[in-house]
Amino acid sequence: MNDFKKLTVWQRSMDLSVKIYTYTKGFPKGELFGLTSQMRRSAVSIPSNIIVEGAGRNSNKEFSQFIGIAKGSLFELETQIILSSRIGYLQNEQLSDLENDSKAIHKMLYGLQKSLNKD
Repeated sequence: MNDFKKLTVWQRSMDLSVKIYTYTKGFPKGELFGLTSQMRRSAVSIPSNIIVEGAGRNSNKEFSQFIGIAKGSLFELETQIILSSRIGYLQNEQLSDLENDSKAIHKMLYGLQKSLNKD
């Protein structure tokens, strides 16, 4: 997978990462090394595991394992998004926006992993 930038799931997960960075800029400064940092690391982990870790591997089985890790990072991020909303750090429209992105990326990751496991 040399031209990973063409993968829609990679593009969408990069867009989600940018949104997370943008939205967490408004979080309290006391969260910089807490929830802000955790959310940013989770978000960046998704596209990183899709391509940098996964697509650079030698087999579909290895790639599929890293898609699984990306899915785990996305679940972790979803939990952090919900927590951020519950404690008032995210507005309702931001929550809805992030949840919609997350659902779409989940579907794409599931489809990609399913296609890799056909062999």
